[in-house]
Amino acid sequence: MHGQENLNFKRIAEAIDYLSTHFREQPALERVAERIHLSPFHFQRLFTEWAGVSPKKFTQFLTVDYAKTILQQTNATLADTAFESGLSGTGRLHDLFVSIEGMTPGEYKNGGESLAINYSFAESPFGELLVASTTKGICHIAFADDPGHALQELQHSFPRAQYRQMVDRIQQDALHIFSHDWTQPDRIKLHLKGTSFQLKVWETLLKIPMGRLSSYSNIAASIQQPSAQRAVGTAIGRNPVAFLIPCHRVIQATGSFGSYHWGSVRKTAIIGWEAAKVAG
Repeated sequence: MHGQENLNFKRIAEAIDYLSTHFREQPALERVAERIHLSPFHFQRLFTEWAGVSPKKFTQFLTVDYAKTILQQTNATLADTAFESGLSGTGRLHDLFVSIEGMTPGEYKNGGESLAINYSFAESPFGELLVASTTKGICHIAFADDPGHALQELQHSFPRAQYRQMVDRIQQDALHIFSHDWTQPDRIKLHLKGTSFQLKVWETLLKIPMGRLSSYSNIAASIQQPSAQRAVGTAIGRNPVAFLIPCHRVIQATGSFGSYHWGSVRKTAIIGWEAAKVAG
């Protein structure tokens, strides 16, 4: 990620962290701007460019009441709501164009010995990404605050695969999800290593519409295993494809956003950013 864009995200993340902690106080623009060492004018402009709404409006998206409202809206119709939301404007559901293919035992036998994996680093509104693909689809996306560590995590998943640093069409199609002028690319395919239970959970996550949230218990009910909430939580925590498989849209039944593999502040930022895009 370019230095200035990375700095902008860090400033926005710090502002979001502050708003998440102090939203009940409805802090003034000047107060938040001072926290991130910007003038109120420049903070307002930077934040609005990044989120599409003002800091005050964004704060409303972070409240527990907002989370509870969205959660209630998807409580009983998780799959149906995805299709009813439509595909027009900023709220179009890229998820409907994503399909998962599970790897066969032979494809990752002996640590992925038979796999050829391309990988590259790319920009996103939420920090640098590591994106990796096989000939069949995306196998890994992770936020790469430390690029070296992110690459090590990928290689740990497939220790005997053949790696090549290069950008391919599969990666480019997947990265369209961050574009404001997103149009239908070729159907995005994911090529994932996981148990049948994990794949089922990840497929269910794809049905949560952009700007909506669900809970662990709701996901468990959707796969007809209502008593498997803990197992669902574990499967969500092992999601190998950040953002594209939207595990960030799963929160606690209380309305609390909860933890996130790539940082709770980043999760809050993504939820608010998506809600702002849909509301906009």
